[in-house]
Amino acid sequence: MSQKNVAKVGRIFVAARWCIAFVMLALCFVAQAQQDKSAPAKASLTGRYEGSAKNKAEEVITVAIDLTEKEGTLSGTIHSSHGDFPITGGSHQAEAVTIEFDAGGPGTIALHIADDKLVGTWSMGEDGGSLDVKRIAAQEGGAKDKS
Repeated sequence: MSQKNVAKVGRIFVAARWCIAFVMLALCFVAQAQQDKSAPAKASLTGRYEGSAKNKAEEVITVAIDLTEKEGTLSGTIHSSHGDFPITGGSHQAEAVTIEFDAGGPGTIALHIADDKLVGTWSMGEDGGSLDVKRIAAQEGGAKDKS
């Protein structure tokens, strides 16, 4: 094989290596773009939810939850026909939601997200039962400034 042919074969190998490197890089970009599309953004739970709960005595309790989710932390207030209780913590992982509250003692609500509803159970001390609340549309604030 002449030196001309050896040099030509060498250039072909270098070009082939660059082509392979570019193809691999392009495949990485495509895979990353697909991964970004398939991972839906977790919707914030922030909002007002209204509905009802039942306790062990099967009493229907009206419930409204003003919930704020900020940087993975849950806060807000639970308003019910039995009083108002501060939300002291909780978590939101995929479709599972846990809310911790204080009603003169620690309480817990374990929920799952179903469309615009939160459905699950609550417990506090010896009592507990079901809970079903629906997100309500935000109401517009007071009169708007017309000036």
